[in-house]
Amino acid sequence: MNDLNLGVIGNSTFGALINKMGRVVWACFPRFDGDPLFCSLLGNDAEGGPEDRESGFFDIELQNFARSEQHYLHNTAILITTLYDTDGAAVEITDFAPRFKRLERMFRPMMMVRQVRPVIGHPRITIRIRPSYSYGAEWPQRTRGSNHIRYVAPHITLRCTTTAPISYVLNEVPFILEEPFTIMLGADESLTSPLEETSRQFLDSTIDYWREWSRYLAIPFEWQDPVIRSAITLKLCSFEESGAIIAALTTSIPEAAGTERNWDYRFCWLRDAYFVVKALNRLGATRTMEDLLRYITNIVAAADNGHLQPVYGIALDNKLIEEIVPDLPGYRGMGPVRKGNQAYEHIQNDIYGSVILAATQSFFDERLVRPGNVRLFERLEAVGERCLELYDQPDAGLWELRTKAKVHTYSAVMCWAGTDRLARIAEQLGMTTRATYWQQHADSIRAEILEKTFDEKQNTFVESFGGSEVDASLLMLFELDFIEATDPRFVGTVEAIEKKLRRGKYLFRYATEDDFGVPQTAFNICTFWYIDALSALGREEEARDLFENMLSCRNHLGLLSEDLDPETGELWGNFPQTYSMVGFINSAVLLSKNWRDAF
Repeated sequence: MNDLNLGVIGNSTFGALINKMGRVVWACFPRFDGDPLFCSLLGNDAEGGPEDRESGFFDIELQNFARSEQHYLHNTAILITTLYDTDGAAVEITDFAPRFKRLERMFRPMMMVRQVRPVIGHPRITIRIRPSYSYGAEWPQRTRGSNHIRYVAPHITLRCTTTAPISYVLNEVPFILEEPFTIMLGADESLTSPLEETSRQFLDSTIDYWREWSRYLAIPFEWQDPVIRSAITLKLCSFEESGAIIAALTTSIPEAAGTERNWDYRFCWLRDAYFVVKALNRLGATRTMEDLLRYITNIVAAADNGHLQPVYGIALDNKLIEEIVPDLPGYRGMGPVRKGNQAYEHIQNDIYGSVILAATQSFFDERLVRPGNVRLFERLEAVGERCLELYDQPDAGLWELRTKAKVHTYSAVMCWAGTDRLARIAEQLGMTTRATYWQQHADSIRAEILEKTFDEKQNTFVESFGGSEVDASLLMLFELDFIEATDPRFVGTVEAIEKKLRRGKYLFRYATEDDFGVPQTAFNICTFWYIDALSALGREEEARDLFENMLSCRNHLGLLSEDLDPETGELWGNFPQTYSMVGFINSAVLLSKNWRDAF
């Protein structure tokens, strides 16, 4: 049975998911949103395929398998899997995607490298490389070279270069592993140096890159390992070529069993991207923000009449037509499997504020090579005008409700935040007239939001203008500087959210029925928002307890998906979810002891 005990490798061009058995169960080529040539995570019995065999995976299968161990090489994105057989023999698999600086540029090829070596006894293994394409519908043609195999599909050709016996690989012949070997799978290009030498050099350089990157993170004193792992995972979810940040590596992992809440998250939500860069900025990793600003600048420049979509493709695609894939049964058979996402058509007004907030630090951070300037500010002012137009207009909200439009409080507050930050930026730039303009609008919008979204009878903010319900996004009001955490109105809101949305040690995003019924699982980022709110209210011990519990919910490699079952702790939803990894960073930074006070 599939589960989300998976490791991630990647290099900010593509990513792959590998299970505890060392099987590659998900990898899209040539980039995150591409065809999943390895797709067995979503099930592919491939009846009618080559010899009617299961396909869509890449195995180093150990005969008489007994158990496995798996870990990341310290402070890297390099995954080590050790498989043991019933006689105690063992094989070690080192998986990575090369990423390092070469010729004064970042080298991040569409390539995964698997180094395999015996570590105990004489293990007997079988190499099984079975890609499919067109989302599991077709199988590539294989051609053999002297030391390589080519997997030829209409849109892409992968080349597998290896020092293992080619006949054994092609025919899936079990053999005793006496000597280490390497498999390099990537673009259809010949190597210019010996495979083993190239592999060693790529590994050493990739180790150096990740350890150097991790070394300069401004981490908190406590919970350093979870924070570093979260930061690396967020970096792996950035598409460096354009600056986009994907929400997750996968599509169609359901939010709960049998619900059909199955969405494709391999795209860039402007809202999610803001949260990612804010978390990485807290750790001093500002390059991702600079890259995202490139992406956002292109999005804004191409906007039709200033309209921004909630989500775009990672190469600025603006049409993400949602389709159901017929040939994959889905995670644990729980279809449908979707590619594309209808949310690109939604009206979600909070994203205008998200764009401005994502860019704000660039005007104040002296470390940046390309700091914000008047030209960028003028582009952001156009986005701010949309905030003024739309703050009190109905939308689908950040929860992307497909049939229930309202004037959502969170969307309105994010529009306010956009105008408030423009006032601060203008002041920083010495543009007094513009600062006054934006501050006056911000004050006016804030007053209207306070009037229309605070329910005095219930002593809480509500999720929409004139509404009566609460949702977890209201916890962000203090984080966005809309209201002080100590304000009685915010305290009352936290109490109302606790009463209606808390389930044990977890938080639901809302408790009302939506387009697909009543939610069944906790939304992980909401639990982190709640933890942060408790900390702000001085309920530190309770916040730390909930945070430690969330740490225990991670999989064996420290990764987290979008949702979890509050009864069983089982992970659900797309994986790894950037929102969730952001939560670990933000809460750890807020709750940790200071370095100065730690000794």
